[in-house]
Amino acid sequence: MENSFENEKYDRAKKKVEEIKGFYGNLISYVAVNGFLVFLNLRTSPEYLWSLWPIMGWGVGLLIHGLKVFDVMPFFGKEWEEKKINELMQKEKENQNKWQ
Repeated sequence: MENSFENEKYDRAKKKVEEIKGFYGNLISYVAVNGFLVFLNLRTSPEYLWSLWPIMGWGVGLLIHGLKVFDVMPFFGKEWEEKKINELMQKEKENQNKWQ
C-alpha cells in the first residue's frame, strides 16, 4: 500500500515537471519567434508595428498557460480539483450515513 502511494506521488510530481517544462519551452519559443518578428517588422515596415498583434495574441495564451501550470488560477489547478473531489466524496459519505 505504501509503495503504491509513493508511486502515485512520483507520477504526479513527474507530470507536474513535464507541465513546467512545456511552459518554459513555450516561453522560449515566444521570446525567440516574437523577437524575430519585431526585428523583421522594424526592418521592413517600421511605420506600422504589426508585430504587436502576434505578441499580444500569443502572450495571452502564454499567460493562461503559466497561470494554469503554476496553479495560480483557482479553477484550473489540480489542488482545486482534488479539494472539490474530496468535498463531494465527503458529502456523499454524509448522505449515506444519514439514511442508515
